[in-house]
Amino acid sequence: MSASNRVEAVPAETNTTTNINTRTGSSSAFLITIYTAAVFLSAALLFAVQPMFTKMVLPRFGGSASVWSVAMVFFQGILLLGYAYADLLTRFVRGPLALLIHLAVMLGGAVFLPLAIAQGWGLPPAEHEQIFLLGLFGVSIGFPFFALAANGPLLQAWFARSGLGQAENPYFLYAASNTGSLLALFAYPFAIEPFLTLSFQGGVWRSGYYLLIALIAACGGLVFFRRDGEAVLPVAQSTETAPALVRMIYWVALAFVPSALMIAATTHITTDVAAAPFLWVLPLSLYLISFILVFSQRQLVRRETWINLQPFLLALIVLTLALDIRTWLTVDVALHLLTFFVTAMICHGLMAATRPQAAYLTRFYFCMSLGGVLGGIFSGLIAPRIFSWIAEYPLLIVAAALARPGLVWPTGKETRLILGLVAVVVVVTLPGLLENISVIPPYSWMVWGAVAILVACAVAFRQRPLRLAVLFAAVFTITRVYPPNVRHLETVRSFFGVHKIEVTEDGRFRVLRHGMELHGAQRLTTDDGKPVTGRPQLSTYYHPDSPIAEAIDAVQDKKGGPIRAAVIGLGAGSIACLMKPQDSLDYYEIDADVIRIARDPNRFTFLRDCKPDAKIVLGDARLTIADARDARYDVIVVDAFSSDSIPVHLLTREALRIYLSRLSPGGIIVTHISNNHLDLTGVVTETAASEKLIARLYDEDEVPGGDPMIKFSTVMVLARNNDDFGLLKDWELQKPEPGEYPWSDDFSNLLGPLIAKFEEGD
Repeated sequence: MSASNRVEAVPAETNTTTNINTRTGSSSAFLITIYTAAVFLSAALLFAVQPMFTKMVLPRFGGSASVWSVAMVFFQGILLLGYAYADLLTRFVRGPLALLIHLAVMLGGAVFLPLAIAQGWGLPPAEHEQIFLLGLFGVSIGFPFFALAANGPLLQAWFARSGLGQAENPYFLYAASNTGSLLALFAYPFAIEPFLTLSFQGGVWRSGYYLLIALIAACGGLVFFRRDGEAVLPVAQSTETAPALVRMIYWVALAFVPSALMIAATTHITTDVAAAPFLWVLPLSLYLISFILVFSQRQLVRRETWINLQPFLLALIVLTLALDIRTWLTVDVALHLLTFFVTAMICHGLMAATRPQAAYLTRFYFCMSLGGVLGGIFSGLIAPRIFSWIAEYPLLIVAAALARPGLVWPTGKETRLILGLVAVVVVVTLPGLLENISVIPPYSWMVWGAVAILVACAVAFRQRPLRLAVLFAAVFTITRVYPPNVRHLETVRSFFGVHKIEVTEDGRFRVLRHGMELHGAQRLTTDDGKPVTGRPQLSTYYHPDSPIAEAIDAVQDKKGGPIRAAVIGLGAGSIACLMKPQDSLDYYEIDADVIRIARDPNRFTFLRDCKPDAKIVLGDARLTIADARDARYDVIVVDAFSSDSIPVHLLTREALRIYLSRLSPGGIIVTHISNNHLDLTGVVTETAASEKLIARLYDEDEVPGGDPMIKFSTVMVLARNNDDFGLLKDWELQKPEPGEYPWSDDFSNLLGPLIAKFEEGD
């Protein structure tokens, strides 16, 4: 999303010089103050509403990280329309009529307040979620966001007609706009979301919108309703020809790369933590900061520094993506964000260095905005539909290498080198493309060695953008065909993420993985290489001695007969094998692709061999369980995490009320809260207490040996009274701690659990 606001060139009129009245003193200071306040407030509202409204929408879409990607496409598109409207209004409408038209537009946006999801937009469809989401955003907040998007360039154009001495260079308004944008972005996750409910935030935002209408009216009135007539600046003069088509395509391409890379990096980061505002705003803030720095008159860091640093950062990203390397959360996030920021500085810096003279600024900013929108559409809408894995991120890393300065058409020698490398890659990967990968010996050390050599060569060729890009592409191609530590890899992508079905290198397990987390593993062979037959052996978080298995055993023991169980989150269907033949089992799963994976006996047989009569309900669990009015369960298992990203709306007070309404007397709620980055113990305890529930915890610190797929797990059980726990009374009783607040649909804060996890590590 481009943060740049245009300074419009206004046509000259006859005897222009005699009509310009340069005001000084208190009236001048007052006008500057009003314009600065209006631009600042407009930008703050524009950027605060993005994480705020997206958070409102998240529960409708299972808390998927893809919601923010699609939201960014929407915001970029409407911003472009706002720029176009401001341009047309400035070009073709003169004087007070322009003010009246824009005030009407602003008042039209006020009709859609307070902020809320439009009526009639209920359950999203099982397919084409992106289109549904764009429609929901458009109907709910499209008009007020459009009105706000036009204010930056429009107010600058009006100020240029004020007749003040500063009117010829109103870039202080551009600074005020960027300051408002950044303050809103940083304030939301760190100063607003942790302390204020969504309804209160919406009320404050609405008041700010009404105040902005008054400020805009004052801004226009001070310029267009002056007694001495309208002051008009002369037309901007140009000593250069209009930008050629090739030059404009170059600007669009340079804007495309960082915009698309921002969404791809955000998706990569939020998939493994949470779809949360504090992770959304970091890449977007860096994106805005890059515009501020490259268009600043003072160069804080020389462009050559960014150019020299980028190849090393790109090489590290290539290694981590190609070899699926993860370290600490802060290191991973910092690496991806720094690489993105440096790339944005280079691309936007090249744009700033080649910008035209003032007469063609509108064309330049339009190309910049168009490239941003196209980048968002590629990463947010097109890539998820055409790729079965997150291929856009590696592609954009390659594009970032190509966007470096010095890219030229290859000479004869360089052409031969590149063609030779391509030929080698084709020869190496062809067997894996033509044959079943499982018949090819997966020598991981060979893959790692090849990757290391190629990346080293890429760094050596860092002054040759084309060679750099080709070498990176070769790394991604080889590791895609021959993934290290995996014998067979299949990927299935949906709106809710990328699911990997892997066969481990030793051929003993088939694994379902989302991000870095296992969602099920089935043993294929015994330790001596013989095929496993009969009932599947359980592992990962569902092994026979796991907390989840113990909780289900306790319910079965307490009931003394068949139980009825509900499981939120299907995964590979492992929990089915914890049930007895006479038990009843209902799964609630939001992702249709996960259902197809679990039901396919060529992938996993937990459902077929253990509970073929299990009922699977497609849709968001809160909504579908609420619709199951006749259902009464002895146990409800909440096990719906995607990688380490949590669907917050499944752990709120409102969610617990729904579960309780479907829970039989004496029943329990089992919450699986294992997480690498978040400590959810305190918030789940507090939320349970707010609904008068007792919470007990089993934090597994040792697991049986012999099975490499067995994983530690953290499980909390919630019950109405102590007797309902049965055999689980020896689990650790949890009590609310000071400073914890229950989560609700109106309030949730992931910073607290994140900090708690860090403190736990210390």
